[in-house]
Amino acid sequence: MEWAESIHLKSFSQEKLDIPEEYIAIYQQAEEIYGVPWTLLAAHHRMETIFSTMDPLLSPVGAEGHMQFMPCTFVGWSHPSCSGLGQGDIPEKDKVNPEIIAEYGGYGVDANKDGVADPYDIEDAIFSAANYLAASGAADGELEKAIFNYNRSDKYVEDVLYFYHLYESQLEALQSASALQTEKKDGL
Repeated sequence: MEWAESIHLKSFSQEKLDIPEEYIAIYQQAEEIYGVPWTLLAAHHRMETIFSTMDPLLSPVGAEGHMQFMPCTFVGWSHPSCSGLGQGDIPEKDKVNPEIIAEYGGYGVDANKDGVADPYDIEDAIFSAANYLAASGAADGELEKAIFNYNRSDKYVEDVLYFYHLYESQLEALQSASALQTEKKDGL
């Protein structure tokens, strides 16, 4: 029995999350505030910019930053220049102004309290994504609806859910390995 436990423990101890460690605390803080699973935020981040490794963090259609927000979604669709795909003609200083964002009903968030809500700041971007996903139903368990609202593509929904389920299963395996190690240490 001890041999089987050690093999089981060893296989789980090699498990790891395929998420860069430096982002996990930010995802978890955003989950605490917005109720969106942190592994879903990680899945979006993976899909949008491969964990911020794209260069530049600007898509061909104009989505900006770590989590690829269209300017009108970030600042608010009621901005007078917003229509179509959401690029808008929003002055740069207004794109990051929390007061302007609040005025126009945008989802941009100044998470780090520096007076700027910036899609190119990792904390602001992740909290803004959590804000948008929560408002779209993710905090209430409507993950597919929220993901589709983020990017209106069935393939996108499928891909984000793939990574979300992958991260959830990796997390479960790590938690199981940790529990087994604790039991082994405690002599149970």
